[in-house]
Amino acid sequence: MKIGILQCCSVLPQFQPQFGDYPDMFKAAFRDIDATFEYQVYDILKNEFPTDVNECDAYITTGSRRSTYEILDWIAPLKKLFLDLDQAQKKLVGICFGHQLLADTFGGRNEKSNKGWGVGISQNKILLRKSWMKPPLEVLNIIVSHQDQISELPPEAELLASSDFCPYYMIQLGENILSIQGHPEFSKEYSRTLMQHRVTMIGEPTLSIAEESLKLEVHSRILMQWIINFLTHNRS
Repeated sequence: MKIGILQCCSVLPQFQPQFGDYPDMFKAAFRDIDATFEYQVYDILKNEFPTDVNECDAYITTGSRRSTYEILDWIAPLKKLFLDLDQAQKKLVGICFGHQLLADTFGGRNEKSNKGWGVGISQNKILLRKSWMKPPLEVLNIIVSHQDQISELPPEAELLASSDFCPYYMIQLGENILSIQGHPEFSKEYSRTLMQHRVTMIGEPTLSIAEESLKLEVHSRILMQWIINFLTHNRS
């Protein structure tokens, strides 16, 4: 199986020697479960897009420090790619920024939340169980890093997981699109480093609570297993 990684941001240069770039994180997370996958990385910020949706068997987006409502020359082509992938019934997983842009693309709404930064580990109640969500969980603990949130679901979306802070945390559109606000590819160490770098934006009180949350068990590997199950489910 070949996975197209739609790279919408890069790890800051000073942190790459320790953590690598975002495609590296995804590859490592996938390989921890299944070492047989192949990958093609598309640098979306450089307007690198698949010339044909069949270049890969499935696609996943990285997060981004940019917002879906910014005027950027790669936003419209990325939304068109989402529509093309849906038309072809290609499996697509949106992470963080990708989660938000998918909602915007398919008739929902995304905006900066008045609740402030979501950082550290978020705890999300599973509301709807799908057959690919194995092993099962009642609550999904995943690292987050965001100010923006989905504020209105697309009309056809199914809500799979939610929290008081982020009501539309994980959704599914049809049988081929899954999107998640959290970052299963992030390590606790990278989360802590990124938060400390952004302390002036996040604020000391929020940072302190978020760092305490990193003591919780995180279900990143289980979520990556769910993603693999989703990507391979009903695949001919």
